[in-house]
Amino acid sequence: MAATSLFLSSPPTVLPLKVRSFTPPKPTTIRALSSPSPTPSTTALTQDDLKRLAAIKAVEYVKSGMVLGLGTGSTAAFVVSEIGSLLSSGSLSDIVGVPTSKRTAEQAASLGIPLAALDDYPHLDLAIDGADEVDPNLDLVKGRGGALLREKMVEAASDKFVVVADETKLVSGLGGSGLAMPVEVVQFCWKYNLKRLQEMFKEEGCEAKLRVDGDGKPYVTDNSNYIVDLYFTTPIKDAKAAGEEISDLEGVVEHGLFLDMATAVIIAGKDGVTVKAK
Repeated sequence: MAATSLFLSSPPTVLPLKVRSFTPPKPTTIRALSSPSPTPSTTALTQDDLKRLAAIKAVEYVKSGMVLGLGTGSTAAFVVSEIGSLLSSGSLSDIVGVPTSKRTAEQAASLGIPLAALDDYPHLDLAIDGADEVDPNLDLVKGRGGALLREKMVEAASDKFVVVADETKLVSGLGGSGLAMPVEVVQFCWKYNLKRLQEMFKEEGCEAKLRVDGDGKPYVTDNSNYIVDLYFTTPIKDAKAAGEEISDLEGVVEHGLFLDMATAVIIAGKDGVTVKAK
């Protein structure tokens, strides 16, 4: 099943919430558990197949009556689809979804999932979303789909945050994939902040680039902001400190470091589905 990009003309109104501060996490034990559910042979599975397997496992956390944060991206689309199927079959009921983007909102609405905003439900039971990078401490890079601000607001407001990913997203340190770590910035003087971000991480060999769309125009988020993507040649040395420094820059709206937020990470790979939990 391929995820479809859909757009709404009027996104749900979102009341700005205070995103949880990144205080030093207490020592935690990461537990890796093999899935008790049988999974098909993975020898011929595509990356989308692996994402679907992880999504199905993640939806096992969903119970009737929950208020759910619905993530954004190709993996999250499988989660939303599975929730819609379970609602349609009667296996789930009384679910309310809080979407993290316009396209997630439209997909969920098309599947009959009742929707609301954080204004209506400032406290969520569970959020499920994908990730672009997952490190051994279950810290994440997210936002390559462009929805990092709303994702962080919704997921910070949730009692539990379950991440779904395939094994290609595992890294030894955040930024280690060499792919984008997004920073959402206001449009005003975006070049000024791009230069400041690149200078901030020059020791990591960082290159900062404005994200553009398929037409070569600046990519505009659901919040009418731009995204500066940071590309690292080496992993970020201190992700907590990096996040704080980025947030201190005037004109920065949010960054893609999701630290000490995930409750569990479900990873689909060649050996099946594994759950890592704190």
